[in-house]
Amino acid sequence: MPRTGERFDGIGKLPKETPPNRDISLTFLKGMSVLKAFDEDNSHMTLSEIGRRTGLDPAAARRLLLTLVHLGYVRREGRVFSLTPRILVLAGSFLRGNQFGRVIQPLLNGAAAELGREVILAMPEEGGALMVAQSTLRNTGVTFGFTIGSRLPLFHTAMGRMLLAWGDPEAAEAEIATAELEAYTAASVTERDALRAAVAEAAAQGCAVVAGEFESGVTGVAVPVGRKGAVRAVLGVSDAEDVFAEESALEASKVVLRRCARDLMQAGVF
Repeated sequence: MPRTGERFDGIGKLPKETPPNRDISLTFLKGMSVLKAFDEDNSHMTLSEIGRRTGLDPAAARRLLLTLVHLGYVRREGRVFSLTPRILVLAGSFLRGNQFGRVIQPLLNGAAAELGREVILAMPEEGGALMVAQSTLRNTGVTFGFTIGSRLPLFHTAMGRMLLAWGDPEAAEAEIATAELEAYTAASVTERDALRAAVAEAAAQGCAVVAGEFESGVTGVAVPVGRKGAVRAVLGVSDAEDVFAEESALEASKVVLRRCARDLMQAGVF
């Protein structure tokens, strides 16, 4: 869930190497890179701006954009392009197919009502934690501006760190060993050994607590959904650091989140 476009700049860019599999359509990959180039800080772009974000030459970017306009996924207003609401049809198919409205949403709402703060469900996606669902109750505390489709970095958020801790150990080590460790705040862990220790602690406790590393003054708490080594998702909450400085509030959140995670597993969603 980046607050600025620069934090995940280039997310829409194609892989540096062309996939060797002849069954993979490079044209389709390019089209997807165009769609993924749009984000909260780049919602309206010109052809040249899209070309820079995707690495596509102007002619290729233009053909792909006009195709997406024809299909109704992109709107063109003069020289500026933007996504249309039809893009939600693609996400809607995933949400309906995985029982988000019928099973997941009521469970998140129940946990949020008990805690008095928003509950988020995130899944691993492209080196981050992608927010796929959130509670919809009113008066459940601040939301910190995050919405479905927002992306959290792996290293400096509770949900991202929980994905590392509960996922494949070799994959987690590869991420830690090779990724650029950016300092979002003065509290961000940027030493690889310190990060390894933090991930190991989360794995041992079955819970990640990260204070002020992504947003100053904000503490996140996350628990896994799924068995260790094959985590499918994580549940998390966030609040002001002074709130979770109270051990009772922190422990209460862990209990409710773990119960919600068990309910999701028992419902057969994950």
